[in-house]
Amino acid sequence: MAQKGGIPTVISVLGMYSRTLLNWHPDIPSFVAVTPGQAFKVECLEWTGGQILNTDNADDIHNVDLSRCHNLSGPIEVVGAEPGDILVVDILDVQPFAHQPWGYTGIFDLHNGGGLFASEFDSKACKAVWDFEGIYATSRHIPGVKFAGVSHPGLIGCAPDPVLLAKWNERERALIAANKDKPKGTYVGGREALAESVLQDIAVQGARTIPPREHGGNVDIKNLSRGSKVYFPVYVKGAKLSVGDLHFSQGDGEMSFCGAIEMPGIITLKTSILKNGVSKFGQTMPMFKPSPIDPIYSDRIIFEGISVDLRGDGAQYNMDATVAYKQAALNCIEYLVRLGYSREQAYLLLSAAPVDSHVAGLVDSPNACVTMSLPVGIFDFDINPTEAGLKVRKLGECATSRLPRARG
Repeated sequence: MAQKGGIPTVISVLGMYSRTLLNWHPDIPSFVAVTPGQAFKVECLEWTGGQILNTDNADDIHNVDLSRCHNLSGPIEVVGAEPGDILVVDILDVQPFAHQPWGYTGIFDLHNGGGLFASEFDSKACKAVWDFEGIYATSRHIPGVKFAGVSHPGLIGCAPDPVLLAKWNERERALIAANKDKPKGTYVGGREALAESVLQDIAVQGARTIPPREHGGNVDIKNLSRGSKVYFPVYVKGAKLSVGDLHFSQGDGEMSFCGAIEMPGIITLKTSILKNGVSKFGQTMPMFKPSPIDPIYSDRIIFEGISVDLRGDGAQYNMDATVAYKQAALNCIEYLVRLGYSREQAYLLLSAAPVDSHVAGLVDSPNACVTMSLPVGIFDFDINPTEAGLKVRKLGECATSRLPRARG
């Protein structure tokens, strides 16, 4: 039980985390209980469980075992939480481990994970390692930039009840069958052994942690940072809160899939309960209040994208915000390439830096409009457009795998 007042209790990841892609299930027992109003710290593994190393090649990205990914710390019982309540989670702090002041951003191989532009770029495994100094991140693999991190958990939520879990499985079954992407393997850590029948139920029925859902989950919202307050619907007694996938920084969209600055570390939380909050507020998803201390980069270059594949085959799409987002990102990537970055460096940078994206318009059929906002102040040289054009610099290269590529 967490102590009241003083130094928040540290909930160790050792023997506690659930390392699996089939992780959300109401029968996974809570590892520890906390009382509303008490601050507590949770240790979290990096989302691949430490498979990625601080090196100058990306063989580890190439070989990453995705069946071992999305390490979660939890579940944590919140005493007094009941189905229908709202669990309020205050994110008090997010920090890397003192012994590992670095993180990474990766581009997965087209045939092992991929990413938003996996097909367009015929993606090969690449990465950038970032060094942390206080609130700032720099990378030897993407020189010329330094920015303040908006540290946050990519993955946080409460356990589903059996009815909600069945709903997820039903609506996602067709997609899983069509894409043949049902993850394999289950690991549930904890102090007590579970019956084989329970482990089998978790393996077969449990929901993978890759997508966000009604309970929260892998939302990858960079604004769930220090000082944020998140309101989660409660589906089971005690809420069974779990958290993981910590990010030092991330751009809106996390486009390269392994696209934030991934890190292990410690998150400090505090909870409270709004009784019968689900009916009071009528929400089907979590809501949140953003951090009051996000870094301010007021000078930006904003790139537009519309739902026409202007950098591909020219196809017209009807009000497709994903296409518009991709076009805005491709316009920004092309600009960064004109400055001297490789396409892979630009892709990694937009995934990791505090880049903002917004839906600008969804009313002017047939073209949705999405913007991507690149902070000028993160660069140590001028990137603004001028009459003379852009000065091209030698900006090194990111870490790339030299291993032979598999073919699908």
